[in-house]
Amino acid sequence: MQPSSRDVLTPSQLNALARGLLEDAFPVVLVEGELGNLSRPASGHLYFTLKDARAQVRCALFKPKSQWLPFQPREGLRVLARGRLTLYEARGDYQLILDSLEEAGEGALRRAFEQLKAKLQAEGLFDAERKRPLPAYVRRLGVLTSPSGAAVRDVLSVLARRFPLLEVDVLPVPVQGETAAAQIAAMLARANASGRYDALLLARGGGSLEDLWAFNDEALARAIAASPTPVVSAVGHETDFTLADFAADLRAPTPSVAAELLAPDRRDLLTRLAGLQRRLQTLHLHRLRNAMQRADRAALRLNALRPQARLRALRERQREALRRLSAAWRARADRDLAALRHADAVLRATHPRRRLALLRERLAGLAPRPRAAIVRQLQREALRARGLARSLEAVSPLATVARGYAILRHEDGRVVRAVADARPGDRLDARLSDGHLRVRVESPARDEDG
Repeated sequence: MQPSSRDVLTPSQLNALARGLLEDAFPVVLVEGELGNLSRPASGHLYFTLKDARAQVRCALFKPKSQWLPFQPREGLRVLARGRLTLYEARGDYQLILDSLEEAGEGALRRAFEQLKAKLQAEGLFDAERKRPLPAYVRRLGVLTSPSGAAVRDVLSVLARRFPLLEVDVLPVPVQGETAAAQIAAMLARANASGRYDALLLARGGGSLEDLWAFNDEALARAIAASPTPVVSAVGHETDFTLADFAADLRAPTPSVAAELLAPDRRDLLTRLAGLQRRLQTLHLHRLRNAMQRADRAALRLNALRPQARLRALRERQREALRRLSAAWRARADRDLAALRHADAVLRATHPRRRLALLRERLAGLAPRPRAAIVRQLQREALRARGLARSLEAVSPLATVARGYAILRHEDGRVVRAVADARPGDRLDARLSDGHLRVRVESPARDEDG
């Protein structure tokens, strides 16, 4: 039986129908396999095949998704590809157009981590309100870690340097492997049951996501969140995050940083202790002075209430009043005696002979004073005249003449100050330091600068 003309398809029609069937049947697929035939042309797209032991499929990851991969694709790497199945009509090849590409092992773990994290976060297991604050000073610390790892050595070294008085117990647990999470949770429960520790530190060094996977266990995260003792998590490096970090009361970037957060610096404590001691001494001295002042005031009040003390005080006041009265009488008598003596002196001074003698003595004392005043006045005037003479000499034209210059005058006495003041044929008088010269102007000349 021959097919009709309407059942005959062209290659392009066939490929278009096949493409539609493939895209409708496989909208999104996840394929795990090994990378092969890896190619990255100048366009920036990434072409490769995903293969296993029996088959392979072509794949394409277009730019810019290919530029933001978190890993470097290489031949033989096992990956997990997510995309849609389609058919390239020009060649009739079917292929995967990818939306994402990740390493198979770590990618699966990362998805599991994100799903479990979202679940526990929705339950409020990571809420900040649930977390317990650390004690101000930790006296006993339990460190859950491997006893042979580098993390425990770092922690113990920092604690010994910062605060040697801190009691530290290393609680040995495996930090990697299938049973590690269960053993860590069991040790955490025993540490809480002992009631010995003020805080617990969960520590481990860095590693890959697979190495740290024990700390992403759901049961362990719930045990950390339910711990009555505050838990500090220091797992991996600063960029590593685990569910234990989110469930713990405090997350430290590294085990060494966790030790610094848990142990105070002894130098800071010594400085603070010295300051508190100074404050205590100052407060003690202040209270002691106040107590002594109150005691003195009480003793004074007590003595004031005794009759003998009041009698002594009255007698002392009486003696003081008598002393003041006697002093006042003596002062008044002295003033009266001085007044009498002054009056006697005045009476004696009023006698003519006595007054004449006093005037002569006064005149004899005043006689040298005018002469001395005249001498001082003459000296001042002489000094002033010498100063004026020096000033006049400084501005005198004769001083200028004495230095080798001459003063030119017309016959009528006018001073020649400029070349324009003299004409040819004028007769001038030149005043020099030792006489006069008669000169006749031939022709005026000016300086070269003029």
